Amino acid sequence: MAKSDGCDYFKRTSLFWIVAVTLSMGYFTCVVFVPEKIPFELLGPFGTFCSYLVDNYANLVFKGWLSAWAVHLFEALTALRMCSNKGINNTATRCMWFFQTFLFGFASLGLLLKYDPKRPKQH
Repeated sequence: MAKSDGCDYFKRTSLFWIVAVTLSMGYFTCVVFVPEKIPFELLGPFGTFCSYLVDNYANLVFKGWLSAWAVHLFEALTALRMCSNKGINNTATRCMWFFQTFLFGFASLGLLLKYDPKRPKQH
């Protein structure tokens, strides 16, 4: 069996985080750009709160949405730096880490932070 030197290490984030972050960021995007399509009255207190924010603080909600994506971009750039520090040199693998971290944030970056290329895997 071939041994990997770690230059192509990649681990997909868990399905829980993929679904949770996708739904959360999707909802946030809808609140910012198409709030008239969201049935706030069916969401109980959370919907009332979101409706209040849209009606009274739309600019702040937009800035929050923009900030959330900016943080994801910063995390993705950090993932690229971590790949270099941990010896992950394969371009395709680095791109996968970048895009996964951009989309799912710390749920992905945490996996890369936990990776220790010096410690052998236990089977």
